[in-house]
Amino acid sequence: MVQIEPFAVEHWMDEHETKCKYNIAETCCASISLDQLHELSEDKSASAVLPLSKKLDYGVIRGSEALKNNLSRLYSSRVGTPLPADNILITNGAIAANHLVFYSLVGPGDHVICHYPTYQQLYEIPKSLGAEVDLWHARPEKDWTLDIEELKAMIKPNTKLIVINNPNNPTGALLKKSFLQDLVDEASEKSITILSDEVYRPVFHSITPMSPDFPPSILSLGYPHTIATGSLSKAYSLAGIRIGWLASRSRDIVEKCAAARHYTTISVSQLDDAVASFALSPGTVHGLLGRNIGLARTNVTLLERWVTKHDEVCEWVKPVAGTTAFVRFHREGREVDAESLCKRLLEETGVLFVPGSCFGKEFRGYARIGYVCETEVLKEGLEKVRGWLRKEFDDMPLLEGLKMSG
Repeated sequence: MVQIEPFAVEHWMDEHETKCKYNIAETCCASISLDQLHELSEDKSASAVLPLSKKLDYGVIRGSEALKNNLSRLYSSRVGTPLPADNILITNGAIAANHLVFYSLVGPGDHVICHYPTYQQLYEIPKSLGAEVDLWHARPEKDWTLDIEELKAMIKPNTKLIVINNPNNPTGALLKKSFLQDLVDEASEKSITILSDEVYRPVFHSITPMSPDFPPSILSLGYPHTIATGSLSKAYSLAGIRIGWLASRSRDIVEKCAAARHYTTISVSQLDDAVASFALSPGTVHGLLGRNIGLARTNVTLLERWVTKHDEVCEWVKPVAGTTAFVRFHREGREVDAESLCKRLLEETGVLFVPGSCFGKEFRGYARIGYVCETEVLKEGLEKVRGWLRKEFDDMPLLEGLKMSG
């Protein structure tokens, strides 16, 4: 039987997210209804979102042409070589897309290098498939960026895959355009495939496309052995339809993943596909993204003010993109046991954070905050935390042996 570590962050959310009053742990831009989606669109026809006359068979196994064409249009914007629609495979969320990549490309004897900290799936699944996995550490003192020189020292003759998460969960950091080019240059010399989990793209709230650091999709850099995964859950507020995708410049990679999927989900729901096609259509996607990026900008400013007001007990590297912030709590020059803090906050205020221990034992002094919820939920939740910290924080246990650096 395959041995795999418990999925810590999903276990925490499964156990607590339906019981809290203020969910500021969720990583999706505030979810919307079909009615709200319709309101955001320029297409006001009655059956635009969900055609009621559609026969509910399996549909097009790899995803509808409408959905793949809409995704192709997004990936092909400002790119010299458009991405063919047939180089996109529709999946049940980005989590299924990532799993298919690992299942199709990685096995015993392979070596995988994975961005860290990140979503636990990205390193535990390759490990469960028999691969050797090394973690490529991003560090707060370097604004949670990665070091190409460290990567060069990690690469082995059997390195099969390099995995990045851009924008990053939990830190909200970006891997910049120049960094991505250096990564592609290094990987291409040794024909190593790059998987970029881009599920939080394009929620860029603190950087503009005019910036020289603005990161393109990994698919835009001319290296064929690249894979991007994404979904409608995070940036597009539609986690409930469970639609994701994988895309690659390599048709061979797409075909391998499509063949593997015959053993798993076969296809996605036609109802979900129809909603996704509408959401990503030219008449809808700009209104939807405008709403979510605007919400992210408003809310990250609120959170920044809150962190600044509480700088005697917490600190962060301000997130540049995505929906999450990684905040470190401390007292007397020592890190606080943030898991105890998160449990007490939930029990005594109804506020839900995610303890940093869900991302690794070295992050036990951190909490992840998902701040692109409804603005009022964030305001009220942070106010509850403010009052609680004033009264209870001095009694929080400190982590043994973990003094703050710097």
